[in-house]
Amino acid sequence: MSFLKDDGRPIFQQIAEKIEDDIVDGSLPEEGQAPSTTHFAQFYGINPATAAKGVNILVDQGILYKKRGIGMFVAEGARERLMERRREQFYEQYVVPLLREAEKLGIDSGRLAAIIQEKGGAER
Repeated sequence: MSFLKDDGRPIFQQIAEKIEDDIVDGSLPEEGQAPSTTHFAQFYGINPATAAKGVNILVDQGILYKKRGIGMFVAEGARERLMERRREQFYEQYVVPLLREAEKLGIDSGRLAAIIQEKGGAER
């Protein structure tokens, strides 16, 4: 199971995130067909209902839609909606705590930007 992790998160949530990742990185394009719940169930050895729950989360969010008798497809505009949501999550999960810690350490925004510029290039 290459992407399913024993990190305490439900498998259905990990399925939804895998599909989202594929949409964001472009390997699953808009209007492209998403893997079926049967595919996920067989490939990862999970219950089809679990796979369906992950897919249905994305259907409820308008990221995927069903073509009756054919399967699930990526909705138009899904990538941009996911990117915007992830940018917001990135800001809340990483940038806000970074800024708070920098403030505690007396690092102003100019110095923080310089550190990121300096260290960011070296880490790539």
